[in-house]
Amino acid sequence: MLNEFKAFIARGNVMDLAVGVIIGGAFGGIVKSLVDDLIMPIVGAIMGGFDFSNYFLPLSSAVNAPTLAAARAQGAVFAYGSFLTVLINFLILAWIIFLMVKGVNYLRMQVERQEKAAPEELPPPPADVQLLTEIRDLLATRPTVDQG
Repeated sequence: MLNEFKAFIARGNVMDLAVGVIIGGAFGGIVKSLVDDLIMPIVGAIMGGFDFSNYFLPLSSAVNAPTLAAARAQGAVFAYGSFLTVLINFLILAWIIFLMVKGVNYLRMQVERQEKAAPEELPPPPADVQLLTEIRDLLATRPTVDQG
């Protein structure tokens, strides 16, 4: 079983997937910062200057804090602002991945078009076939003798 596991791990696809997950995690951090630090303040300013991530509804009468973190310490809250922030993160990630896949597909189509447009060069025929072709062509140009 250990040998099978080693063979599984040694496959290129597993390593590619691992690299993709690591890069995806780092990219997720970049997008989270983009949304939290750049986009959401603009959205908050448009919506009246409120901090969008602190939008919540208290689910208990004991919750009366102005910020989400403090409200969570006091009791249960319905944090729809956090959900909207995560939803915007997802939409931005999905859009970027869509653009990346679209770009890769475009490049693939370009390569396929170039391959189709390039004439296929056949390898030269073997020497015996070339010799037989020459003999055939010479015989075809010889005048025929009438044996009548």
